[in-house]
Amino acid sequence: MSWVHWSYVAMLALCLLGTVPLAPAFGLRVLHRPLRLLLTVLVAGTPFLLWDLYATSAGHWHFDADQTLPWRVAGLPLEEIAFFVVIPLVAVLTFEAVRATRRHGLRGARREAARR
Repeated sequence: MSWVHWSYVAMLALCLLGTVPLAPAFGLRVLHRPLRLLLTVLVAGTPFLLWDLYATSAGHWHFDADQTLPWRVAGLPLEEIAFFVVIPLVAVLTFEAVRATRRHGLRGARREAARR
């Protein structure tokens, strides 16, 4: 396996690396409400996961084996399934960080986070 196989995983990891630190930096409670977060990820990701399953089984597109990891679930690479978890998560974190910043300003959001 070459580094190219890991490029999709690396992209997902970089997305997480860039957004997970927003939770403590802005005092976001997103990660403290796991059930709510899970429901959000399921509602956001499930329709697209189902569409992916349909589109790949119908032959509308495929995932290049030279650019993905070899492990598959229902024909989808594991990193494609992870995409539908990671991207809704980073979207929620980004949205909540922007809300905190707009509500309190950048300095106020950080002060608020420090108080928690």
